[in-house]
Amino acid sequence: MSPSVKIFSGTGSRELAEKIANCFGASLGKVNVQKFSDGEFQPIFLESIRGDYVFLVQSTFAPMDNLMELLLMIDAAKRASAYKIIAVIPYYGFSRQDRKDKPRVAIGSKLVATLLEAAGANRVITMDLHAAQIQAFFEIPVDHLDSSAIFIPYIEQLQLENLTFAAPDVGSTNRVREIASYFNAEMVICDKHRKRANEIASMVVIGDVVGKDIVLIDDICDTGGTLAKAAGLLMDKGAKSVRALCTHPILSGNAYKTIEGSVLDELVVCDTIPLKQESSKIKVLSVADLFAIAIRNAYENKSISSLFMHSQLRSKGL
Repeated sequence: MSPSVKIFSGTGSRELAEKIANCFGASLGKVNVQKFSDGEFQPIFLESIRGDYVFLVQSTFAPMDNLMELLLMIDAAKRASAYKIIAVIPYYGFSRQDRKDKPRVAIGSKLVATLLEAAGANRVITMDLHAAQIQAFFEIPVDHLDSSAIFIPYIEQLQLENLTFAAPDVGSTNRVREIASYFNAEMVICDKHRKRANEIASMVVIGDVVGKDIVLIDDICDTGGTLAKAAGLLMDKGAKSVRALCTHPILSGNAYKTIEGSVLDELVVCDTIPLKQESSKIKVLSVADLFAIAIRNAYENKSISSLFMHSQLRSKGL
């Protein structure tokens, strides 16, 4: 008898995990997180997983209980004799700590990779890492899905007349260039300088935006400050409209207020992180279908790279 697939969710990504399981064609597995009065918690699988492919869905956004919960679930699955344990992490927390860019700092994304492996994960499926080279921090396979499979069909249906793409910072240029190339569209760069984390000192636009419908592309929207400032600057330079597409809606601090008060037509995000509140300017696209296909392909030992080809994704109805 071949191993069966069982999909479980941590408490932080329950809604997305239910969508993924539904798209896959399975029921979400039963797991309970027992909590103690001092804040300690213990995940318990309420069904047998011996000899099964176990997919654990949990984004590791704040609070860090989400990461610890995932690690404990991996450990529990290993001790329950699961055949393979795959960590499905739509948003990989600590991904902005991918290098030693100043003295005496940790490389958080490497530490998280080490913890996942030590806990017993056999594979990781994630989306839009802040830096693609984080895959090299792992000694186990990493399937790095691309949100362009979600965003490209959305941009196509907008049918913008003077479409131009913008990178909100130099670090986003490769990601934005790939999408711009697909549409055979121009690209501009908003070059920013920070005083410190989450605080922009200055920003300039490199490229012509007069009369253009601008689409900003980024992987993370944290405080919303970069997008709001970039959108305002682009409009001041003569842009016709500005909207932003970001994969992971961290949206911390006053982010919702910042986005609402900006000149952005809309902010389109994925459901890798659940929204804390509703906003008239924020639209959510689901990644459930994409992860469901990735899970099926991983189980059936099929290529994951096919998911990056837009023509194939479109034929699957994504």
